[in-house]
Amino acid sequence: MQKEIIVIIGGPGTGKSTIIDGLVADGYCCYPEISRQVTLEAQKEGIEQLFLEKPLLFSEKLLEGRIKQFESAQEEAAEVVFIDRGIPDVVAYMDYIGDEYPKHFKTACEVCKYSKIFLLPPWEEIYMSDGERYENFEQAKTIYSHLVETYKKYGYELIEVPKDTVPNRILYILDKI
Repeated sequence: MQKEIIVIIGGPGTGKSTIIDGLVADGYCCYPEISRQVTLEAQKEGIEQLFLEKPLLFSEKLLEGRIKQFESAQEEAAEVVFIDRGIPDVVAYMDYIGDEYPKHFKTACEVCKYSKIFLLPPWEEIYMSDGERYENFEQAKTIYSHLVETYKKYGYELIEVPKDTVPNRILYILDKI
């Protein structure tokens, strides 16, 4: 069987990390979202919101981390690896804020190809803001649109995961693999 590197995407607050946590609990190899880690590291250096204050630097760090995740996933013994957000997310967010970015962002999207992309739609009933998630629900819906457009631009077929309980969403994803 060929290795499956599967990405779970969606706007902020759609349940990606909760699904990843559930897959980990079920014994699957999963890589977490790294943006909170990048934000916390910047806060230790005195930059409260790196994405807001220095979006290109934040995105460079995310891109670097997501490329490392992709490369590590290829080396995993597991036949299936799940990742919370992928490389094209970085481009989608930069397009969302309207900032320019270097060509190597697009090159990374073209070179590092995932097996499948599962898309979680905006879901207002479960959406919550916190210290690292500063977007409101309307902004989250706009980000979702940018994600859809960006992943399609790089040739991905998006598999939308229905709004349901976490166990049922996980079963849906596993059934589509």
